Amino acid sequence: MAELEGKPALTTTTTVFDQGKLPFTSKKVETSNGDDSTSSPPPKPLLIVTPTTSGQYPVILFLHGFYLRTCFYSQLLEHISSHGYIVVAPQLYLYIPSSGLEEIESAAKVTDWLSSGLQPQLPENVEANLQKLALAGHSRGGKAAFALALGYAKTSLIFSVLLSIDPVAGCTKCCRTQPHILTYVPRSFNLSIPVTVIGTGLGPEQKNCLSPPCAPEGLNHDEFFNECKLPCAHFVAKDYGHMDMLNDDPSGIVGELSGCICVNGKGPRDPMRRSVGGIAVAFLKAYLEDESGDFVAILADPSLAPAKLEPVEFIEE
Repeated sequence: MAELEGKPALTTTTTVFDQGKLPFTSKKVETSNGDDSTSSPPPKPLLIVTPTTSGQYPVILFLHGFYLRTCFYSQLLEHISSHGYIVVAPQLYLYIPSSGLEEIESAAKVTDWLSSGLQPQLPENVEANLQKLALAGHSRGGKAAFALALGYAKTSLIFSVLLSIDPVAGCTKCCRTQPHILTYVPRSFNLSIPVTVIGTGLGPEQKNCLSPPCAPEGLNHDEFFNECKLPCAHFVAKDYGHMDMLNDDPSGIVGELSGCICVNGKGPRDPMRRSVGGIAVAFLKAYLEDESGDFVAILADPSLAPAKLEPVEFIEE
């Protein structure tokens, strides 16, 4: 791990863990636009969370986890959007997961749609800045984000940064999702963009004898970070589980199931959600907007986060 010598924190406090000052709105966009002929429908249903204040904002493509719904992440995505980001979260599949390659191809198609389809979906005087495009995901979606960034599907747009939240490459090493992107060779990912990986301390724990851990060792955040090239950062929320950045009460049977198969942290999810959202905002500000003060402060003092973090691993040029 690189030392932070010569990089003193610009501030000893940060506001990224609190909701931002910008008002925001959420909307669902279906694959059929009905009577609306002014815009092309997206290739997958979308949840879009955007600031409503006039301005130009970076865009984040967010990929959901295994069997999860984009609405389960609404509180996390709203936190990020309130700091000045447009978040586009496609529902890549519903009850039957697509193959890993199909999932990545679908994400690529949504990416390509952004150029012509996103702007008509935004509030008046809100402009999407696709020159500052971030790729993010959670769980299986975190792994899919890595695969898309690695070029397993081609896109017409270029991603500037990658954020992966508790990525998972399968339930066991013998049962990995396609494509098999982990090489188990340090710094082997062919990526030239900044990466931040956020992991959970309880993800590798098994909740019952009938199901594997939700984020098994050798397939989780540790290995993804180990294979990242610089610059890359690794945050781990020690006392929280794989689903603890979701909404407090994900609706429906799938939401209930997600709570049954994963080990969760004790107490409310709000500290974990705000920690993940704040780290995401600080990372995006540092590498998309050249405002590194919050990110450097958190790297130097992880106790700034509402959730307890392990010492941060950070490797840079």
